[in-house]
Amino acid sequence: MFACRHIALTQFRNYRFESFNFNENIIGIYGQNGSGKTNLLDAIYYLCFTKSSFNRPDAQSVKDGFAGFRIDGRFEKNKEEHKLVCILRENNRKEFLADEESYTRFSEHIGKYPCVMIAPDDVSLITEGSEERRKFIDTLLSQLQHDYLEQLIAYNKILQQRNSFLKFAAERNNYDEQLLEILNSQLLEKGNFIYERRQQFLNEFLPQVLAQYISIADKDDKLSLEYESQLNNNTFEELLQQNLQRDLYLQRTGTGIHKDDMVIELKQTTFKNIASQGQRKSLLFAFKLAAFETLKTIKGFAPILLLDDVFEKLDEKRMENLLQYVCVQSGAQVFITDTHKDRLQQSFIKIGKGYNLIGL
Repeated sequence: MFACRHIALTQFRNYRFESFNFNENIIGIYGQNGSGKTNLLDAIYYLCFTKSSFNRPDAQSVKDGFAGFRIDGRFEKNKEEHKLVCILRENNRKEFLADEESYTRFSEHIGKYPCVMIAPDDVSLITEGSEERRKFIDTLLSQLQHDYLEQLIAYNKILQQRNSFLKFAAERNNYDEQLLEILNSQLLEKGNFIYERRQQFLNEFLPQVLAQYISIADKDDKLSLEYESQLNNNTFEELLQQNLQRDLYLQRTGTGIHKDDMVIELKQTTFKNIASQGQRKSLLFAFKLAAFETLKTIKGFAPILLLDDVFEKLDEKRMENLLQYVCVQSGAQVFITDTHKDRLQQSFIKIGKGYNLIGL
């Protein structure tokens, strides 16, 4: 069993100091909007990923009027207790400790304490641009394969260097061919590695998403999912050579795995253009639950599930099916937030499992 059993928040978001114990594997958190429900889930996410689930600087997680924050957590994994601590110092220097040992590289922590979060803003995975879908796949693969994360970090660093080189070359109307060759060689090595891993993973993962969608929607909507990459039709080296003049003109690298996407179609039409709200919600949950099942299978234990405000996202029947799955069948510790105490409590009573109910 993998679970978070205790968390203490100091100067984190709207919390001055607060601590919580989680004795059960089903935890309901209720309170009005703005009471800190999402912040509590994000604190657990911080301890699993060393960063917020939101795309924001660490400094924005500090309580107004204070400097720095601290999150202390106690986790149970394979019948052993582990202590995780995330500290943002007053000078904005971040530290992360596991069992009192400080990490020199935060990337070493990723994947050791897996978790999957489903939040209202996650619908951007379906409705927004390719960056959101790349982020989803990269987050999942980084929890599964540490070398993938290392190569991804290196690729993004080299990409920034190449873009800086292109900008400098445009300003001077001249460039160092030898330096460009070195940058291209480094980018090719990392990019080809990432492409092959994504391709191999998505060939197995996307059919799982489709199966989850059919299960949630309770019908086959003729949905199709496909991995799209510029490297599907040309080698990365060819793409860099063909687009050099364009890259110099635009002062950025316009080809590569940083442009990858997942093409989502419904009856051979772009999904987000014609899908109903119910279909969008069903696909979002399908992606997230497929990620959960993949992590569970490969890790050998269920990751923590963080469900933020999901009652507002599904109709009653689909909500019952989801709760039956996550609370009974999944074997995971589940955190669920809602604005209505009674709705949470009645749902848990129907399930017939032990639960904690926390009011904020």
